[in-house]
Amino acid sequence: MANPIRLLILLSDNSSERMDLSRVPDTVEELIEQVKESCKVAGGIRLQYKDVDFGGTFVNLNSTSMIKDLTTIKVIPSATETLILEFVESDLDTSSISTHTDDTVILSSSSSEKLRTEPWPKEFSIPQFSFETEGQLEKGNVEYTKDQTRLTPTSKMLSDILERLAEKIFSYKAYPSDADLSDVAEALTRKHPCLRQPDSFNESYGWKLRLKTKMSNYRTQLKSHGLASELLVNTLKSKSREDPVPKPAKNNKKARRGEANYYPQTSSENPESLELERISLLTELKKRNNEKTVREKMARTFEFRRKEVVDKKPDIKNLLERWPGLFQMEEINAEFLRLLQFPC
Repeated sequence: MANPIRLLILLSDNSSERMDLSRVPDTVEELIEQVKESCKVAGGIRLQYKDVDFGGTFVNLNSTSMIKDLTTIKVIPSATETLILEFVESDLDTSSISTHTDDTVILSSSSSEKLRTEPWPKEFSIPQFSFETEGQLEKGNVEYTKDQTRLTPTSKMLSDILERLAEKIFSYKAYPSDADLSDVAEALTRKHPCLRQPDSFNESYGWKLRLKTKMSNYRTQLKSHGLASELLVNTLKSKSREDPVPKPAKNNKKARRGEANYYPQTSSENPESLELERISLLTELKKRNNEKTVREKMARTFEFRRKEVVDKKPDIKNLLERWPGLFQMEEINAEFLRLLQFPC
């Protein structure tokens, strides 16, 4: 019989949780899924463990054979890559975005949370659930096809479904609209007809209400772990974090519907290095035939610039002085693409 184990999960420098397991998972991938579910972690992650043989140094976890009782596990957000997207005159289907080398807009993020790179899909794709949940759904769908028998999810199964859907929704929007949630609910019952609710509108209205509640709780969980700056800005008590005297935040503009990257996650680069990058950008703007370098630097400083705009609310004169590249037509389009994930 497998022995239960206790793990200490380090989520950040000031956040950790205890995790109790009935056994050591067979694979690292299985452990990652359990950590994400137990600690309410969204997005891609990898794990490190504290190796006592090397003085407590954290080492990449490549096998669960290294996991023992009372092991300390560190959660590392997956590293992001630079994305190069091309404008194509077409509808807003994801096929209109492709890699290219010249007339491109570069979206770059060195933060622990990837910038959103796609608009809300025309057809929402239901993600893969846990192995156990998928098995129950497959069996339920077969029974539904035979005699219209509907499946009543267990609390564990319901939690898994809502958690995976919330992660997928958040990858597109932090604040989905009612129409967005209806899309997800209908997509869920189309793929898994055993979950249909005959007494509700479109046989999926109950799922929409569950998703609405889940997204609210999901945002609260992310804020409590300090994992989403765009959510934290909605709880500001003053118009500027630098105000010596707190003022009401009623005039704070807040990300709600259309802005995919309204307030990006804190960058791993420090403000001093990004300020030097901004100054370097001023020099590059004075050079001829230098559009590619300007694009790269504008993309690299996007998070730094957005936080300045949201937190300090500079006037046009100040913004033009600090970010003249933002007033070039091609960079206006590029900035809207970074912010909204579709060109103007």
